[in-house]
Amino acid sequence: MGRILSLFNQEGQLVKALGRDDPKAQQQVYDKYSRRMFALCFRYICDEMAAEDVMIEGFLKVFGKISQFNSEGSFEGWIRRIMVNEALGYLRKQKRMPEDTLSDEAASIPDYLQADQNLETEELLNLIEKLPIGYRTVFNLYAIEGYAHIEIAQMLGITESTSKSQLHRARAQLQQWISDWQNDFKKKVEYEKASS
Repeated sequence: MGRILSLFNQEGQLVKALGRDDPKAQQQVYDKYSRRMFALCFRYICDEMAAEDVMIEGFLKVFGKISQFNSEGSFEGWIRRIMVNEALGYLRKQKRMPEDTLSDEAASIPDYLQADQNLETEELLNLIEKLPIGYRTVFNLYAIEGYAHIEIAQMLGITESTSKSQLHRARAQLQQWISDWQNDFKKKVEYEKASS
């Protein structure tokens, strides 16, 4: 119990130091969270240089708005919200946000139920990266960040039903790709058995 309390006190002291624009505190926060925040930004943007730029802008906002952190939630959660908003802002500027209209091709994607457990996390993240920008954005916000559809709709300026539709289509596309991957994997295993 003492370790948990001391960790909380350290975070509180860190936040206070950030409020004084302490460069050592800023460096400590950056060192501690930059890898996770870069990964978060990259999931939305799928461009390393742009994701890094967005992450840096996000940290500048964190440092500039530290007085708005009220210590009611987790500090990391607060940073994540800022990074998500920065990533969404970037996508808006690039005019790459999801639209209410969906392509005919997307509407014809079948819904598959099974995912293969042999698929590694990195491979799954690569598949998410390949999703159309609207699907990927809603999928990240809902499935990874944990936002509700009504929150996503407000953040993206779309309807709640569009958010649900984009998520459904993202899942269907991922399930199709996973099914294809699973079939390729089975064929490879069968080929290797036949060859030995």
